[in-house]
Parts: sequence; C-alpha cells; structure tokens
Amino acid sequence: MADSAFYCLLSHEGVLAVRGVDANKFLQGQVTCNLNYLSAERSSLGARCTPKGRMQSSFRIVSVDGGYLLAMASELLEPQLADLKKYAVFSKSTLSDESSQWLRIGLSGADQALRELGLTLPSEADSVAQHQQLLAVRLSDGRAELWLPAELADEVQAQLAQTLSQAPLNDWLLAQVRAGIGQVVGDTRELFIPQMINLQSLGGVSFKKGCYTGQEIVARMQYLGKLKRRLQRLSSTSSALPAAGTQLFSPVHSSSVGEVVLAAHSEQGIELLAVLQEDATQDGRVHLASADGEPLSVLDLPYAPNADEEIKH
Repeated sequence: MADSAFYCLLSHEGVLAVRGVDANKFLQGQVTCNLNYLSAERSSLGARCTPKGRMQSSFRIVSVDGGYLLAMASELLEPQLADLKKYAVFSKSTLSDESSQWLRIGLSGADQALRELGLTLPSEADSVAQHQQLLAVRLSDGRAELWLPAELADEVQAQLAQTLSQAPLNDWLLAQVRAGIGQVVGDTRELFIPQMINLQSLGGVSFKKGCYTGQEIVARMQYLGKLKRRLQRLSSTSSALPAAGTQLFSPVHSSSVGEVVLAAHSEQGIELLAVLQEDATQDGRVHLASADGEPLSVLDLPYAPNADEEIKH
C-alpha cells in the first residue's frame, strides 16, 4: 500500500507565506525551529505554540526568495494567518495565504522522477533541491515533497504520470504514520506540547535559538520535566478510521489516556499515531473511543527519542 513507488497530491494542506525584510526576525520569535539553519539547501519541521507551550499549528517550512513558506493543515491556515498578522503590525513583513499559488506533491520511491525534472535531492532528512521554479524536500523516511507553482501543475503531473502511479492521499498518510511524523490539525489544536508528538526528535525544535512564544514551557519540559504522554504508533484490524482527537482508553486509568494524532487505512485494517500515557503504553491494553472500544496494538516507531542529542540543536 504505502511501500510502492507513487505520487500523491497533498490536497489536505495549505501554504502560508511570510515575506519581507523582517520575515526572519518576525518568525524567529514565533516558531520552535531555528530559521537561521534554513537555506536553499535545508528545510525544517516546526510548530507555533501558545504561551503555555501548546501547539497551535505544526508545519514544514522552506526558505524562498524574499521569505518563507509554511505548509500546514488547511483548516489551520486561516486562524494562524489572522493571529500572526496581529503580531506583524510593526514588522516589515507581509503574511498571506498562497495555497492557490502552489501545488505540493508527495513522492515515494521517486528519486529518478525527480532527476528527470532536474532535481538531485540528497538523502539526508530536510535536504532541499531546487531547479528553476521547482523545489524538492527530503523527508526523514526517504520520501520527498515536490513544490511547484500552480501554473506548472498540468505539465509536471503529466511527466510524473509517465513513470509513477497516482496514489490516494491515504497512502501518503499511512507512510507518514509509519515514519512516526505527527502533526497538528484542527481537532488537535492546542492539545499537545511539541515533545508529545516527538517534534524535537525530528529536528523541529531548537533549544539553542533563544526566545519564542511558549519557549519557556518547551525548554523546561526538555531539561527538567518528565513527559508522561508521548507519541506512539498503534494498529487495529478495524476498518473504521478514527478522527484526529479521538480519545483512547485503558484500564490503568478511569479517564482518557490519550488522543489520536493521525490515522490511515492499512492492508490489515488501520494504523495510527496517538499521544498516549506511558503507563498505558507499558500495560498494552489500549482501546479506541471508549473503555470497551476497539482494541489497539502498540507498534514500534522507527526512531527513539534521545534528549541529549536533541538539546544540541
């Protein structure tokens, strides 16, 4: 399902643009990642938090001429744009929704197709390759994103279709689940701190950049706190796909022990990412939506959080 070579239109996300001479200075005080590490060859995951460290949005950010583009869940774009504009009043930066101006395509097993488009993309996670108006980003599991101006959509899709099958969005999301890459959507806005979805393990949080909204809470958790809930990968033989934010239950507690972050259909049923309490994970008896709901099996993530390594960034 998610293992074959394919391309997929990333229709579930929009593009927020921040441009202008103060774009770096403005965004640096708003997001968890360090914009000074971004370049024409490097992108990053990141998040924007409340003062209490809860994520309002998560995104993939790339550097472009004159500023930055942030890809995030479509339903988050309008509220994030409105909120950011309040803080940008005295900044020489402009914020806009550029979703209609860009097409983003997910690629799996498609490095040759990228080369045929003039893009030689390094294998290192977060690497960027650019050729003319095209931009490609490497993801942590080897997949890639292709960003292109909307006016080139028909031409580029036709070229990709010569060697790749077009897959439904579910196949892309299933690969994302298996890669352990969580994200914030409308129904999980302000539920999680970045460490709960392992954003720091994927390079999306800098502990060296200095102050940003929510930084004190995020840093305190990394240096002094004990995280009781963190991202886990689970599966079920059910065919019913749970929505993000659906609660999980376990007999180790009388109330909810977690929430679904992202879910997709798999060959055997469904697979999902969820923020889950550690004791419920260790117990292993986890149920979807209610105490007697569909049982879930805990699966391995493809990486292990390492606080010492994360703090170096």
